[in-house]
Amino acid sequence: MASTLRNVTPAQAVHMEHSSSSSSSNNYSQLAFFKPSPISVLSLRHRDFPVRHFCLVKTLRSQDLAEQMKEMAAAEKRWRSQVRDGKVQLLSPKQAGYAAQLSDHRILDVRPSTERNKAWVKDSIWIPLFDADKGMAPDTLLKRFSNFSMGGWWSGSPLMKFNNQFLARVTEMIPEDSKVIVVCQKGMRSLAACEQLYNAGYRNLYWIEGGLDAAEEGDLNREGPQPFKFAGIGGISEFLGWTDQQRIAGAKEGWAYRAVFFGRTVAIVLLADALFLGAQQLSQILKH
Repeated sequence: MASTLRNVTPAQAVHMEHSSSSSSSNNYSQLAFFKPSPISVLSLRHRDFPVRHFCLVKTLRSQDLAEQMKEMAAAEKRWRSQVRDGKVQLLSPKQAGYAAQLSDHRILDVRPSTERNKAWVKDSIWIPLFDADKGMAPDTLLKRFSNFSMGGWWSGSPLMKFNNQFLARVTEMIPEDSKVIVVCQKGMRSLAACEQLYNAGYRNLYWIEGGLDAAEEGDLNREGPQPFKFAGIGGISEFLGWTDQQRIAGAKEGWAYRAVFFGRTVAIVLLADALFLGAQQLSQILKH
């Protein structure tokens, strides 16, 4: 099953994770899977091709995208079928909170460290299905640059890699007969994890549709510096307050909350103007 997951590209993973949340403005790379997307590589390398190859590269990119979309749809359909087939039981965030507090259900958090460090369920077991790839190999650096240029700068999402020790760590820490509530930020990664766990012998699996993004304060026993809904945002979009989660919070908190982000936006505009004028002045000085 791990080999099946490895065939999912970053672009597919991004779409699948965000398609489970219909009103998310953080529509860039939330999750980067195991091998570099052909589109990502071509977008970086096509400048080195002779001009006569441009049409060929463009055609290949279109074919790659179409193939990725087909694989993405098939994977999402397969994962969701687990709920319809009864392999995975559906819970609301509030039901999951009750189950964790009043019974022997265990909560397995499969999110990457970038999300886990912001907010987590008390006493949950953290074993990421994917985590940030901090390698310094040339191919990894290329992937990281591609991830950043294709939306990571906006969403704050780093390049991710598959955790090859995921199943080994789960089986070491959680017996097969345990009742396991698998959670992620938006719901799609936890479904992918449920598929692996079911094939490994786990039969008491539970899933929160919409992930921790669907949880309200009080549904789950939260620990960490931020609300669950804010754990999946980052980058420039978070800094400027341009995410759905922050807009909803701003409507509740009032003008003082929104004024902070308005001030940041104005500061960035002024800084950009200052840099532009400074570059013009420097250009004039160099000419003379």
